[in-house]
Amino acid sequence: MPDYPFSRRDAARLLGAAAATPMLGAPTPDICALTAVEMAGLIRQKKLSAREVMTAHLRQIEHVNPKVNAIVTLVADRAMDDARKADEAQARGEALGPLHGLPIAIKDLVATAGIRTTYGSRLYKDFVPDHDAIHVERIRKAGAVLVGKTNTPEFGAGSQTFNEVFGATRNPWDLTKTCGGSSGGAAVSLTTNMVPLADGSDNGGSLRNPAAFCNVVGFRVAPGRVPEAAQGNAWSTLSVSGPMGRTVSDVALLLSVMAGPDPRCPISITEPGAKFAAPLERSFKGVRIAWFHDLGGMPFDPRIRQAVNAQRKVFESLGCIVEEAEPDLTGGAGAYETLRLWGYASGHGAEARLHPELFKDTIRESVELGGKLTAADIARANGQHSLVWDRMRRFLERYEYFVVPSTQVPPFDVYEPWVKEINGIRMKTYIEWMKCCWMITITECPSISMPCGFTAERLPVGFQIVGRHRDEFSVLQLAHAFEQATHYGRQRPSIAG
Repeated sequence: MPDYPFSRRDAARLLGAAAATPMLGAPTPDICALTAVEMAGLIRQKKLSAREVMTAHLRQIEHVNPKVNAIVTLVADRAMDDARKADEAQARGEALGPLHGLPIAIKDLVATAGIRTTYGSRLYKDFVPDHDAIHVERIRKAGAVLVGKTNTPEFGAGSQTFNEVFGATRNPWDLTKTCGGSSGGAAVSLTTNMVPLADGSDNGGSLRNPAAFCNVVGFRVAPGRVPEAAQGNAWSTLSVSGPMGRTVSDVALLLSVMAGPDPRCPISITEPGAKFAAPLERSFKGVRIAWFHDLGGMPFDPRIRQAVNAQRKVFESLGCIVEEAEPDLTGGAGAYETLRLWGYASGHGAEARLHPELFKDTIRESVELGGKLTAADIARANGQHSLVWDRMRRFLERYEYFVVPSTQVPPFDVYEPWVKEINGIRMKTYIEWMKCCWMITITECPSISMPCGFTAERLPVGFQIVGRHRDEFSVLQLAHAFEQATHYGRQRPSIAG
């Protein structure tokens, strides 16, 4: 059975937008186009109020969201009330958090107290959590105002954002194309100026692929950098939460709030998140960068190669020494695939057996395959994981960074569940076309997806800057330098206004 079991007519019906806000008039792109850092500064200086900022963004959501279906649960009244409270707190002279008054949307895989959280699943279509995830707690405490939830594929599976609760999210650069996933709603909300900040999560590329498809920044951080409360296999390093934004500075600002130790997370990194709020400028003279070739024979659409390879000269202009070189990731694919299937079996097995009709085919198949794994299979995967990790560590002793595309293809048809073929090579599974991302996942290195240009069809392209183990700040620094040299991320789709 196909993974996207709808005709085009059915799919079009499912592309409905989230609930509309009360009519607020025309959008105000002058406010909504500000970076999060600029917006936060103007609020602190009392040149903008939190209510003015929220009103502008609710207008933008009302204007844009029906076209793209990115924000699927909207809490407009609550958001305006929270913005009012933020202004009143500032008027009383209370201490302001670093995100004071900034609107933010939270991915629909993440628990938000009092706000519907569906995981893109019909099983949870009316579920309202009574608690916040750890990083949502921190975002609220830092003064941000939640406007709602962003769309995601069912349980975050796959890099195409569609589900049977809300339908699909369209790419605003071309409404016939996918926005990627699983943080697709977040990426679309950012590139259309509906919010200045958003969170995401990443296992096989869910922060990086949609960022590339939508011309924004998505940062897969080291496991444990953004703590998550223990549940299931709390020691797994495949899935992480991380920040998304329109600029590297905005992403660093959000990471400074999301990151930091927490006793509820057994792999939590002890360094404070505040380190990411430091200035990002540095010299890159003489810094060695390894440049991708094909990651062991991986196919890439020629348009991706052309756009990414054109950026080599930018790094050379920054003073970097750029060489074509790749780490030995032998065994990484098998390790990732096994550990991922094990995660699906342990995380969704019980519910999938009870309600198989409520799960899409690819999840059911992953659960079934994961359930057949033996102890020897898992032990072998963990051994391969360790070897790949150590080979990557040694490779990055010679090079400080590794540059590789964020996707193997440009954005594709919104009605296609996944890419079946690249350059004549058939993809065996629904995640194989994302391999350039999940082969980085298994190394546990931080990786930021950066806008790096467009195809001839005006479709965004992105690449990953991969850094040393747990060295997110250095990755942010190089990404910032590249951004300042190119400004690709400043460009917005026309429907953003």
